[in-house]
Amino acid sequence: MAERERSHTRPLGGVFVAHSQVLSAADLQRALTRMAHEIVERNGGIEDVVLVGLQTGGIPLANRMAEALSQIENAEVAVGSLDVAFYRDDIGLRPVLPEAVTNIPGDLAGKVVVLVDDVLFTGRTIRAALNALNDFGRARAVQLAVMIDRGHRELPIRPDYVGKNLPTNREEMIDVGDDGVWIGTLEDK
Repeated sequence: MAERERSHTRPLGGVFVAHSQVLSAADLQRALTRMAHEIVERNGGIEDVVLVGLQTGGIPLANRMAEALSQIENAEVAVGSLDVAFYRDDIGLRPVLPEAVTNIPGDLAGKVVVLVDDVLFTGRTIRAALNALNDFGRARAVQLAVMIDRGHRELPIRPDYVGKNLPTNREEMIDVGDDGVWIGTLEDK
């Protein structure tokens, strides 16, 4: 979880304390490569594919996935970023934390957009992303790639590509970084 979310999640300003590593850096790269192959297979190549990483954890994964797709297909894939802070349905219940400028590479009309995020939890961030994407054209299809699907869905959202299904309890937190995936808790400073 990004430092920005940690600072606004109870306990406020809590510190992530890792309990165990779920995926190593090598495991993470293998999962990204596998998902990239699945994207190529499902879409018959990457000609009309656009990767859109969700702020903040999805952007580094989208960039790494783009590298893997480029090696597999020997072609470049467009990569963008999307900040869904103002599209969330919980404005007023938690602080609105815009992270960065949204950068969508061109009109999405007729494209296959693959939303990329680090952790899928309740599904509310993905719902917000779907609303936000409408401002950039009507995509032919929207697919979802997540590194970790931890369950606890509150909306009927299901990923198309998953690095690892990881059942958790609601109090646990997942941290996805370059060094791998860790499960732990937020504790008071």
